[in-house]
Amino acid sequence: MAARTAPEQALAWIDAGQRVALATVIETWGSAPRRVGAQLVVSGEGQMEGSVSGGCVEGAVVIEALEALEQGDTRLLEYGVSDGDAFAVGLACGGTIRILVEPVGEAGMPEAMLRDLVAARAERRPVAYEVALDGSARRLVHEGHEDRFRMDRSGVDADGKTFIAIHNPPLRLIVVGGVHIAQHLVGMARSTGFDPVVVDPREAFGAQARFPDARVINDWPDAALEAIGLDARCAVVLLTHDPKLDDPAITCALRSKAFYIGALGSTRTHGARVARLAEAGFAEHEIGRIHGPIGLNIGAAGPAEIAVAILAEMIQTLRQS
Repeated sequence: MAARTAPEQALAWIDAGQRVALATVIETWGSAPRRVGAQLVVSGEGQMEGSVSGGCVEGAVVIEALEALEQGDTRLLEYGVSDGDAFAVGLACGGTIRILVEPVGEAGMPEAMLRDLVAARAERRPVAYEVALDGSARRLVHEGHEDRFRMDRSGVDADGKTFIAIHNPPLRLIVVGGVHIAQHLVGMARSTGFDPVVVDPREAFGAQARFPDARVINDWPDAALEAIGLDARCAVVLLTHDPKLDDPAITCALRSKAFYIGALGSTRTHGARVARLAEAGFAEHEIGRIHGPIGLNIGAAGPAEIAVAILAEMIQTLRQS
């Protein structure tokens, strides 16, 4: 979902006086197109946002969600090629998915719990939603699933009876330098789930008109990054090619838990950067966190392709490290 994720959309509809059900992918096999944890939110009026497949089963899930709202029950659904119903809804590509449908309210997830979940997400606090597959128990926890938080991986627990939905803080991209590459990167990153922030004290570069879909901060990078706050869900990309701007930002990033730090520049430029950081007291393993020259080596030519290479490296680092 672009503007809101499922929990936020569910709460918005509830505040507008509508009934809501959440459908969540809890297990997949084969070529199911959405990963575990993907959600579809359905209103009592039949509106839907999000998805649980590539469009194969959404229609059937909406019907089940509306019935769950009427009958007040939690439902566990399964669609696959071995299921005759699957062909009726179009899932004939060799995949199987299990989906948990929960009304919000007394019959499912309590509204107060949904509000707490949305609040935790807004405050960038990792939270896990534990729900018994029979709908008998639910709770929010902030500890106890360190591996799942680190890997951003929801799933059914070892007992086979409990689903754990991981809600990490939204991914955030901080770009230092409002250059042409940044204009392409910001749009691509937003479409893949990142919340972009552009930092550049040079107002001609860091102009809101150049980045209409991003937050823009016209301040020195070290002050801006300190104010933003960097955590393990942040990627920091340095594009100014100017040590006066890049180095203070790198210093902040290296002292944080940011999962990705990348800096534009040639091998020679990066070598000089490494020497400056070593002289400033950073250890070799700390400096080694920097991806420089930035981006996957795909032979990128031009700002748009360089942005693709950077985004690909960010995602690779996030998902494979």
